[in-house]
Amino acid sequence: MQKQHQHNTPLAERMRPRTMAHFVGQEHLTGEGRLLNRFIEQGRIPSLLLWGPPGSGKTTLATILAHSLSADFIFFSAVLSGVKDVRRIVAEAEAKRGQSDKPTILFVDEIHRFNKGQQDGFLPHVESGLLTLIGATTENPSFHVIAPLLSRTQLLVLKPLASTDIQTIIKRAIDDPENGLGKQKLTIDREALEALARSADGDCRRALNCLETAATLVNKGNGHGEITTGILRIAAQQQALRFDNMGEEHYNLISALHKSMRDSDPDGAAYWLRRLLKSGEDPLYIARRLIRFASEDVGIADPQGLTVALAARDAYQMLGSPEGDLALMQAVTYLATAPKSNALYRMEHHIDKDIRATGSLPVPMHLRNAPTKMMKSIGYGRGYRYAHDQEDGLVDQEHLPAELAGTRYYQPTNRGFEAIIRDRLIKWRKILAKRAQANAKPA
Repeated sequence: MQKQHQHNTPLAERMRPRTMAHFVGQEHLTGEGRLLNRFIEQGRIPSLLLWGPPGSGKTTLATILAHSLSADFIFFSAVLSGVKDVRRIVAEAEAKRGQSDKPTILFVDEIHRFNKGQQDGFLPHVESGLLTLIGATTENPSFHVIAPLLSRTQLLVLKPLASTDIQTIIKRAIDDPENGLGKQKLTIDREALEALARSADGDCRRALNCLETAATLVNKGNGHGEITTGILRIAAQQQALRFDNMGEEHYNLISALHKSMRDSDPDGAAYWLRRLLKSGEDPLYIARRLIRFASEDVGIADPQGLTVALAARDAYQMLGSPEGDLALMQAVTYLATAPKSNALYRMEHHIDKDIRATGSLPVPMHLRNAPTKMMKSIGYGRGYRYAHDQEDGLVDQEHLPAELAGTRYYQPTNRGFEAIIRDRLIKWRKILAKRAQANAKPA
């Protein structure tokens, strides 16, 4: 049975389910025989972390669990509450402990907003069983929840609601006469229903908020009214894509762009670029990532890639949005279709590994300049051979410290322009090897 609400309570809150039977979506957690139903059947739950996007049902599931177990449910917002409130809750739970068998479930919304010290405050009470903690977060717990708390809770991952789930919720809200819009005798055509579910982008709350606004715009002169796509456009104004420029979705979208370009898929790369731009990502941040990609994943297989990436950044700085967006699209498409090589990236890591292992090795004496007589007298520059004195411009001399002599850091691929460089290096090394053999023969 749904709880009765005041008339001015938002529709999304009025329609919040209070039993698992009324909950829609997250079947991997709520379906028959699945984890959350098992907890209810057993009559107890462990401390949980619910990680999922906005409007996916985190608060609702926590409330359903608490009510199903007849627990003392305490709602706690990391935005509005602090350490003093935690101490008060702990004191109240300790006072009730000897008087009642009812567990105390502390639901902490946006737990990622607590700093390390504040999160530490939960540990002893979770460990002792005084409190059952249910934390909700839209951010990756690996980055925002301390390891000791992670180890004492069970992580449940919620997904964005499917379009079909949101359609079910919308129809339920339109038909419900007690908590929904049923008394208004509204209807919604199929096209509008599907459009509203799509525009919600997996967020149930967003869908219900838009529905509630649309309901106020419907012409109900005859006591009935139909919600159409035109009314929804007025109600929604502009769709805001799910994004957080400092959070998980930021890194997911950038990763998708980077991997699409690396895999030489211009279609995927162009799609993720537009998603980033429409979500509000800083275009110059994208440009910086393209410049890095041009060296890390294209490299000398197509040296023009770096020039294109730099030009795209300059073009955007000159034009801004929306005109400059196309320059970024040009760079993304060019880099996605360019031959790929990570030889520079691998070379960088190989060199760093050797530097860590060998420290500050001295520069070989023949490679040092000798600007003074004293430096020349102690061997600076001795034995150096000037390449331009050779007809082919090649000299057989070592340019690495003795401990690393002969190491080949640059391993060019056989793709793009790098294939030409690879063939050139092979040819030069053969010439130098023959010359070394000729010099080694006795006169």
